[in-house]
Amino acid sequence: MFKQVTIVGFGLLGSSIAHAIKNNSLAQKVICADTNQLHCDKVLELGLAHEATTSVAAGVQGSDLVILCTPVGAMGDIAKEIADHLEEGAIVSDVGSVKKAVIRDMQPHLPSNIHFVPAHPIAGAETSGPDSGFADLFKDRWCILTPLEHTELRPIEKLTKFWEACGCNIEIMGAEHHDLVLGITSHLPHLIAYTIVGTATDLEDDIKSEVVKFSASGFRDFTRIAASDPVMWRDVFLNNKESVLEMLQRFTEDLTALQRAIRKQDGDYLYQSFEKTRNIRKEIVEAGQAEYATPAED
Repeated sequence: MFKQVTIVGFGLLGSSIAHAIKNNSLAQKVICADTNQLHCDKVLELGLAHEATTSVAAGVQGSDLVILCTPVGAMGDIAKEIADHLEEGAIVSDVGSVKKAVIRDMQPHLPSNIHFVPAHPIAGAETSGPDSGFADLFKDRWCILTPLEHTELRPIEKLTKFWEACGCNIEIMGAEHHDLVLGITSHLPHLIAYTIVGTATDLEDDIKSEVVKFSASGFRDFTRIAASDPVMWRDVFLNNKESVLEMLQRFTEDLTALQRAIRKQDGDYLYQSFEKTRNIRKEIVEAGQAEYATPAED
């Protein structure tokens, strides 16, 4: 599908893309561009790339597809660094969980003779590093493309076929709408998870040890989410500020209503609220977007 693909940043997503390319023969050659020399060495040891370099500018030369798999806060500087070294007609994309800020930071630096197609594969885990990736990470997951208005159809179609070959279902939407949707489905849950686990860590030592010892599935799920890459999520919250704050305000209002219902012993309100959220879980399972379909243990 591509002559040469450069993956910038070999964490979970970057290494998983490399696995998918290798398993599905999507490129003749894969280049690893990562400023961490240890990552470059590991990538070559695992056979995930044909070449590896700590120079991002050198790494993109000759590639007809370049995918940025770094924290979103770094993408603008990377775009500036690679701009003069990109192959004419190349597709430049990313995997960032925020799209408006990525477009804002990258577009001004990219030359007019390349095709910029932002993307977001909605897949992940709490692990990171070159040895954390696996080809099936994207199987039956959504990848959202947010092309610019002037982007030609051909590169959009080609990137669509690439992500489909990796196992994804494709959706195309505007960057602003993407950030609002992901603000509630991904960003706010991570913020809440970080807060709840942070509250647990501030408890007295004897209580904290029991929290760890007797953790039920709910708290365990929060700790899994809160174990995600802190640099990546710091950048997500700072670069999707408006959507996150809007959703956080709505959540705060709903939480206040539940707090009031508990104080007033309003069982009907609590039941109706829980029944509504239970139905949402059922719809997620039926849509095939749940890793498992078992009731919570607690």
